[in-house]
Amino acid sequence: MNIHKKRILNFIKRKKVVTSSEVAKHLKISWNTAEKYLLELIIDGKVDKIKKERVNLWMLK
Repeated sequence: MNIHKKRILNFIKRKKVVTSSEVAKHLKISWNTAEKYLLELIIDGKVDKIKKERVNLWMLK
């Protein structure tokens, strides 16, 4: 697991529920890159995604 994924998981642990934009801002990466890492974490079975209106909400499994 790369450093960005570990930082994302730690960030979600602290905040409980985050958006893709919050992750991108926290890691100082683009929204697309943050979304890519978050989708990889879904595949790894680490996070869940909920689509609420037009926002993706991410939380730990």
